[in-house]
Amino acid sequence: MPEPIDLDALAASLTQPWKPVDVCHANEAVVRMARIEGEFPWHEHGEDELFLCLSGRFVIELEGEAPVTLDQHRLFVVPAGVRHRPVAREPAVALLIERPKTQQYGIEGHAPGP
Repeated sequence: MPEPIDLDALAASLTQPWKPVDVCHANEAVVRMARIEGEFPWHEHGEDELFLCLSGRFVIELEGEAPVTLDQHRLFVVPAGVRHRPVAREPAVALLIERPKTQQYGIEGHAPGP
């Protein structure tokens, strides 16, 4: 039987921004946690990307649309194919729900999006 996951402890262990860690898998999705700080490059995915703000505040800038501000416990889904970038003036922590194949631009070896 799987053990419960302490999200606060995991969040406290994140020292580098934009380096997501896999929290768990559920069905055909992976739950990831990332420290968000500064500006991430503009990019897009071939599938939806769910952001849930666990702490702090960040903005998701969307190409051609008004930006979306996420405070703690607010959730937003970026639709597939929409160019976007998260931006945080102060450190924030987010949960991301994606497909396991989603390219992680924040992980070493993967270049930022176009």
